[in-house]
Amino acid sequence: MPTYDYECTKCGYTFEVFQKINSKPKDKCPKCGGKVRRLISGGCGLIFKGSGFYITDYKKKEQKSDKLAKEKDTPKESSPSKDNSKKDNS
Repeated sequence: MPTYDYECTKCGYTFEVFQKINSKPKDKCPKCGGKVRRLISGGCGLIFKGSGFYITDYKKKEQKSDKLAKEKDTPKESSPSKDNSKKDNS
């Protein structure tokens, strides 16, 4: 349920009311009984509670088949074989 701000047009008193969205707006000032108008508020920011949130917290884990496909696509460095490393100087 949101909190709404009201201001009295007669005495200038401002107050907040915690009410449902579909509730009727207040029309009388609690101090003087004058007419009130609902103020437009900026709202509140997004609040994260807890130890922290990171981009990797909700990252999809790779399946084994995806991992294998990536390994096949990447070229591996070939080490020179023992036969090719020996050269004949004849």
